[in-house]
Amino acid sequence: MRTEEQSASTPTVKYLKDYSAPNYWIDKTFLQFDIQQGFTVVSSQLHMRRNVEQAPSDLVLDGQEVELLSLSVDGKALTSDQYHTSSDYLTINAEVLNETFILSVQTKIDPIKNTALEGLYKSSTMYCTQCEAEGFRKITYYLDRPDVMSEFETNITAPAGLYQTMLSNGNCISDEIVDGKRSVTWHDPHKKPCYLFALVAGNLSKIDDNFTTMSGREVKLEIFVEEKDVEKCDHAMDSLKRSMRWDEKVYGREYDLDIFMIVAVDDFNMGAMENKGLNIFNTSCVLAHSDTTTDAGFQRVEAVVAHEYFHNWSGNRVTCRDWFQLSLKEGFTVYRDSEFSADMNSRSVKRIEDANFLRAHQFVEDAGPMAHAIRPASFIEISNFYTLTIYEKGAEVVRMLANLLGAQAFRSATDLYFERHDGQAATCEDFVKAMEDSSGIDLSQFRRWYDQAGTPKLEVTDCYDENTQQYSLTIEQSTPDTPGQKNKQPLHIPVKIALLGSAGHFALNIDGEEAFVDSNDNTQRVLNVCDVKQTFVFNSISEKPVPSLLREFSAPVNFSFDYTQLQLLDLIARDDDGFSRFNAVQSMLTQCVQRYIQGEDIQASVELLAKAFQKLLADEHQDPALLALLMTLPAQAYLSEQLKPANPLRIYAACQFIKRTLVRVLGEDLLQLVQRIDIKLNSLAATNDSLSGQSIALRSLKHTAFELLVELNKDQTQLITVFTGIVSAQFSAAKNMTETIAALKCLLSLSSVNAASALDEFYQRFSHESLVVNMWFQLQASTPSETALEHVKALMQHAAFDFNNPNKLRALIGGFCGQNTPAFHHESGSGYEFLADQIILLNLSNPQIASRMVAPLTHWKKLQGEHSHLMRKALQRIADTDQLSKDVYEVVSKSLNIE
Repeated sequence: MRTEEQSASTPTVKYLKDYSAPNYWIDKTFLQFDIQQGFTVVSSQLHMRRNVEQAPSDLVLDGQEVELLSLSVDGKALTSDQYHTSSDYLTINAEVLNETFILSVQTKIDPIKNTALEGLYKSSTMYCTQCEAEGFRKITYYLDRPDVMSEFETNITAPAGLYQTMLSNGNCISDEIVDGKRSVTWHDPHKKPCYLFALVAGNLSKIDDNFTTMSGREVKLEIFVEEKDVEKCDHAMDSLKRSMRWDEKVYGREYDLDIFMIVAVDDFNMGAMENKGLNIFNTSCVLAHSDTTTDAGFQRVEAVVAHEYFHNWSGNRVTCRDWFQLSLKEGFTVYRDSEFSADMNSRSVKRIEDANFLRAHQFVEDAGPMAHAIRPASFIEISNFYTLTIYEKGAEVVRMLANLLGAQAFRSATDLYFERHDGQAATCEDFVKAMEDSSGIDLSQFRRWYDQAGTPKLEVTDCYDENTQQYSLTIEQSTPDTPGQKNKQPLHIPVKIALLGSAGHFALNIDGEEAFVDSNDNTQRVLNVCDVKQTFVFNSISEKPVPSLLREFSAPVNFSFDYTQLQLLDLIARDDDGFSRFNAVQSMLTQCVQRYIQGEDIQASVELLAKAFQKLLADEHQDPALLALLMTLPAQAYLSEQLKPANPLRIYAACQFIKRTLVRVLGEDLLQLVQRIDIKLNSLAATNDSLSGQSIALRSLKHTAFELLVELNKDQTQLITVFTGIVSAQFSAAKNMTETIAALKCLLSLSSVNAASALDEFYQRFSHESLVVNMWFQLQASTPSETALEHVKALMQHAAFDFNNPNKLRALIGGFCGQNTPAFHHESGSGYEFLADQIILLNLSNPQIASRMVAPLTHWKKLQGEHSHLMRKALQRIADTDQLSKDVYEVVSKSLNIE
């Protein structure tokens, strides 16, 4: 860690408890950007007033990596003794400031050298911005905090004819040529914090459309991309219009400007950004075409477009008071986009996907050194808190509120929230208070979800009395200690349950008032678990049932119940809740992995599961998308968390054994399934229905079968020959990227003699498509082999790889560390050392991405023996690096000091 001599420069910790309102407000902001060769001059005119509720004080403005050219107050230039600058601030003496005043600041910046991709930077030939969370301070001096909301007017100038696209927030109010320069002015009438500011200047093509709002207003829709990508925008435009219509129908929220714009950028740290009226997107989240985009890519574009549009109300019209409240806008908006996706596709499948992602990734974060509440108490660098906890767990907390209130009451509560806080910077407490005031429900205990870190655990036991025909469930809740938090208080946890008997689900009659009826379905109840230990008694239960617990994943918790194998198989075969069935499979597989690691023979158990799959595969009425999820093995990260201290190589070996056992039983069934699906897909393609939900579901099931078939045993030679032929034919004749990439992945996994030529053919065919090349990198990085690390290092020298492009880094280095278990966790520690090398380099150019890449190294305490030692050693080497950014410092220091 840092030496004593360095301790003076240790980054400052910010605490929620220290929040205070700003000493000054900015009512109007006038910006002028003069884009010149090699640099940009930014002139700002800020109409400011003192916060009369605060004592008079100096004005301290945020600013980093900007050169101050001029400074004046009410038109009078300040002298050097009236202000001073540091690396992070501009401080102006209180004596020169009136109660209201106009501050004029001129700064000079160099967007071309801005490799951190925060503030104004250049991506290829295009200028663009990313100001969330604290990037605006890299443009000019300002009160760079979300509770300072201002009306913005922005002028952009550049030599005439240089840039045909010059955009900013709001509505365009002028576009003219003046003295050989093009001058474009934009005005946003809605007050916003500076993190929502955006600017784009370049030569882009666009597609446009129109949308008529529910009140009859016409809104112009535009998506700007490079000329070569114009044909890949239709899906995003359709998704945008569906999002606008859905938000009007479900939340009554209408768009509020004359124009809504999206710009696609290849160099972008995040997925997308909801800047008011001018959303800036990573190209991976807006471009989609069947030739170059997988089914998952299409669904991601739809979800991200919706997410950023929904922010117009849940994030822009009502923003967060401070960055500790980040989940106020992100958790609420993720919930909204999740509900939108569920309405557009399969609700059951979407719910399982969300639950599976949360358990495999956010639960791991909750149990690690960076664990924090969805409203954290402190941080060093806010960029480190754009986490799954803030987004995904935050969304689950909103979902619990929605379920506790019910659909109608929740809609009334959100109406009240938007009405109360429109144009304001609000808090999580404001959101919960609106829920409480609208519904009359006491949410005092529920508020603990906002302040307690960690994943709660429910220990469930049951008891059946044959004489009284009473069945009871006893639920005991606990939340483990997390860094800085011990002795957690009990939470209000809604647990949806049903009881499965031999003839189906029982009607549920329960003693007391601890539960409420769900959706008028008397076979389900939501149990309000509020105490450390509670018992719920059900009457008139004629036989001992199998409990279906946490249906629809009704709360973000771990739960344990001592199911027998037969009970799990019964849930898989007969339960009507998708998550319950999925969880039963995952539980059975997790038990098998654990027993395998302990040296037990698990073949009979896996064969039982294979027979259950066999029956499902033969049932034509099964939803193929749901069946694909049921047949998916638990993620390595999820298993490592369940079985800690973990040996990742032993877990990987156990999963390989399970796959080989499953495919030994199911090989012929899976090949027949693939052939049946191909017939259906060809029929759908003939009716131009290849991108329908049905087609996507069928491809999902087919390629899940592929994942198992690549593990065919050597003695299944005939099946291997048939399967290899199917895969090779699919690669040659595929009509969409989903089938192409799935076939290529199989060829690599099979170590087919055609694999190398297929890789080369794929690259030659798509070398001009950056996003497809990213898939090419990721596929190779994630394929296990004895030389995987050496191959990744060689790919880093490939002409298509760019160390300064976050998408390339995520594809190649992220693909290796996150998806290639045997190579990354090689017993020599070489994978850990490789990642440490990349983080140390990246720390100098893009600290935000560097800090996110530390994550695979942060869980060293959960690993066994030498794995733990070698991972910690790599982490310590990062900590000992000179000039460590505060982004990386925070993650590394917390990881090494965790108790």
